[in-house]
Amino acid sequence: MADPRIIDIQLDERTIAWRSADIEQERRIAIFDLIEGNYFAPQRQHADGYAGPYRIRLETEEGRLGIHIHREDDTHLETLVLALGRFRRPIKDYFAICDSYYQAIRQSSPAQIETVDMARRGVHNEAAELLKDRLSGKIEVDFDTARRLFTLICVLHLRG
Repeated sequence: MADPRIIDIQLDERTIAWRSADIEQERRIAIFDLIEGNYFAPQRQHADGYAGPYRIRLETEEGRLGIHIHREDDTHLETLVLALGRFRRPIKDYFAICDSYYQAIRQSSPAQIETVDMARRGVHNEAAELLKDRLSGKIEVDFDTARRLFTLICVLHLRG
């Protein structure tokens, strides 16, 4: 029986040099929300018909994202590698707008915070659509899953 969802997700911590308290909170929320509700369906058929649930490990190396997909019992199924060149600008924009958002929370009016938050959501939504497009034909994900995965990809790009 198919169960196309992620039940566990790990980030390759050795590729993350540092993260602020704000970024750590974003990571925790993204992982929690992702596990609570997601749709993740690799498109490659496996000989035994396995179709979830999945344990995922994300890592970045040399400008590529590795999505290591494992069965529920943690045996490896496959690794998908995506070039991240097309994500450089959205990641940079996302970090910039997040910095503005965190500053606004600390020192701006509610109207200013709302304006920055709307811009942050817009950048995040565009990046999620890009990720869905890049995964097309490889892994089917819903929009919310793509948003949360993009957040985690951003965390992996922190270099200190």
